[in-house]
Amino acid sequence: MFQAIVRFIVSALVLLLVSYFVPGIKVAGFWGALAAAAVIALMGYLIERLMGESISPRSRGIVGFVIAALVIYLAQYLIPSMLSVSVIGALLAAFVIGIIDAFVPTTIR
Repeated sequence: MFQAIVRFIVSALVLLLVSYFVPGIKVAGFWGALAAAAVIALMGYLIERLMGESISPRSRGIVGFVIAALVIYLAQYLIPSMLSVSVIGALLAAFVIGIIDAFVPTTIR
């Protein structure tokens, strides 16, 4: 349980960092980033369960990249007061998060 909490906090900090540097994505503070990280993780989990693990952003393919961008973009509709993302912002955020995840993986192994 503790590892899951740390994972969400790290994901929220990465999302805050991305929103600071990437145009087209705005997060309403740390609590907004934490909520967005939870929503993005839940949506990613559901999509992975529905479509299989080959669609996962962890597969680091073009399909995983597009799905990650789509999940980030759609998350704004579930928490509109905490997250605002343009299409370009979602693509850039998925790219930057993918790069950060390559060096600092947030998956619990």
